[in-house]
Amino acid sequence: MSNSETPPNASRRRLLMALPLAGAGVVGVAFWKMLSGMEHGSFNPHDINAPVLNRPVPDFTLPDQPPMQGFNTQDLHNLTQPVLVNFFASWCIPCLAEMPTLMTLKDKLTMWGIAYKDRPENAENFLKHSGNPFSRLGSDHEGRVGIEWGISGVPETFLIGPGGVIRWHTAAPLTDDILNQTLLPLVEKLKTP
Repeated sequence: MSNSETPPNASRRRLLMALPLAGAGVVGVAFWKMLSGMEHGSFNPHDINAPVLNRPVPDFTLPDQPPMQGFNTQDLHNLTQPVLVNFFASWCIPCLAEMPTLMTLKDKLTMWGIAYKDRPENAENFLKHSGNPFSRLGSDHEGRVGIEWGISGVPETFLIGPGGVIRWHTAAPLTDDILNQTLLPLVEKLKTP
């Protein structure tokens, strides 16, 4: 072999050394695009891809969360009016922050709650102190129902239309702006006479 030729191992070594640099470059470009989107208001970290929209609710059964009655898939399939399903937990600070908003919504829309990965007594005390906007309440102590629904954390909220179809979803705490600009107009469209 002449001195001008590089051995095959040297070429492979250069390639292997370049791969991490190329990977870092791709990650850097993606991070730059995310930051650029945040600067221009086009990136929302809570705006998750929700493949569940316009699909029936998953199969599940929730036991009662004292002092209220739990619910299941069939209860949501039997709906004739929209219902808001809210996953929350007593240990969740954003859940506490959204409770005043949920309480203002209580007289405008039926809400069912799911205590996610929470001890029943903690969820009960949380609702005693922060207010209870829910007419039905189930306990997802192990978090299995949350997995079926595809949640990424709490709070997460789903608007269920008649027939048990998921019509809207957010992974952000509910605010007055979300209620007035998005949720309540959609609820009016889904209500049946």
